[in-house]
Amino acid sequence: MKTAVIYWSGTGNTEAMANAVAEGAGVEAATVADFSGSIAELDTVAFGCPAMGAEVLEEDEFEPFFTGIEGELSGKTVLLFGSYGWGDGEWMRSWQERVKAAGANLLGDEGYIVNEAPSDDDIAKLKALGKELVGA
Repeated sequence: MKTAVIYWSGTGNTEAMANAVAEGAGVEAATVADFSGSIAELDTVAFGCPAMGAEVLEEDEFEPFFTGIEGELSGKTVLLFGSYGWGDGEWMRSWQERVKAAGANLLGDEGYIVNEAPSDDDIAKLKALGKELVGA
């Protein structure tokens, strides 16, 4: 089974989350800029992005990347995660709908969100989600 953990992080909070998921999945996390694989070749994938601006995905790197690969998600198991500092998680709900509309199977049927920095408990849960992702 081929798995990737791909993320964008501005403050390091989502990066810490990505590293926890990757550790649980037994893979290396990659930033959007560093990811050089093919989404089409993956069985499972975890995407991490914080809420930006008016609760949207990061617009300069992550959104264009995600828009470009959205059509390749059908049939794949996908985990979404990210951090936020304001709002109520609207960006994650919108992102979940996009993933479902693309035909992917959303792990846990929702994403994992953290207000600001992830706690030790959040890190443990994210590691467990990484393990679940590769066991899916």
